[in-house]
Amino acid sequence: MELSTFKEKMSDFITFLDVEKNVSENTLRAYESDLQQLANFWETISSKEKNVPHSFDKIMQRYALALFYKKISKTSLARKLSSMRSFIAYLKTQGVPVTFTFKSPRLDKKLPTTLSVDEIFYLLDSVDIKELPTKYPYRDKAIFELIYATGVRCSELINIKLLDINHHEQTIRIMGKGRRERMVLFGNKAQQAVQQYIEEERPAMLHNQKHDFLLVNCKGTPITSRSVQRIFEMFRKFLKIDRKLTPHKIRHSFATHLLNEGVNLRVIQELLGHKTIATTEIYTHVSNQKLAQLCDEKHPLNELDHLVHEE
Repeated sequence: MELSTFKEKMSDFITFLDVEKNVSENTLRAYESDLQQLANFWETISSKEKNVPHSFDKIMQRYALALFYKKISKTSLARKLSSMRSFIAYLKTQGVPVTFTFKSPRLDKKLPTTLSVDEIFYLLDSVDIKELPTKYPYRDKAIFELIYATGVRCSELINIKLLDINHHEQTIRIMGKGRRERMVLFGNKAQQAVQQYIEEERPAMLHNQKHDFLLVNCKGTPITSRSVQRIFEMFRKFLKIDRKLTPHKIRHSFATHLLNEGVNLRVIQELLGHKTIATTEIYTHVSNQKLAQLCDEKHPLNELDHLVHEE
């Protein structure tokens, strides 16, 4: 396969991912970026070694080696190699023979960090809304309440439309990764926060514009993910100890707290929008870790051991 053919197949593959596989915009951009980097690498090699024929397999081998020597993070490396592997699989379905194979690096499994129930309740219930250093305290409080009540991703939150919300049944229709639709639930507190924002702030923020998105900014246009992240940075300053606070950390907290309360893992999987149960199972490790810590602190034998050492 020549470089020109590669570029043509790359374009077809991106279209295939968008139209046939319905991957998210972020995933589509990642694949396109990874493959474009490979194309740039091939062009550079071809310009430096003009009289040397380069097969796709040979270029892939050299590119994979170059990635390893770049000393990029294991996560980034695994993602890039995963993009290559998916592209190779697509090429084979198109009758393009490719023999190159490789393994992704073994990733260190990181357990998600969470806030305690008390910490979240403190931020939502004890911090007076008038104390929030923002022009739109009702909107910002509603954002926090919604993410903790539903466990939605930040990208999903900003795309919620008014018609997606069923106030009577307390459900929200969410369009998740891979354009998979699901329903999430919210309680009275989140409903009250959303209603206050809709009544108190949203009409003035729209500046007589009309659109269906629930969360808007000062210009009356849909709020961005970066703005949501800044809102959580604002809330972080009210914590008693210095801890990182992000929308995704609240999503992790939502899942962990439900699991600790005995909610079935399959239900949590559905609420989070995970494609497989294996992704959700990481929260069982978080819960077991906290359980082990609790046993270590509260078990009577450990207290007895402490007394023996004091004597």
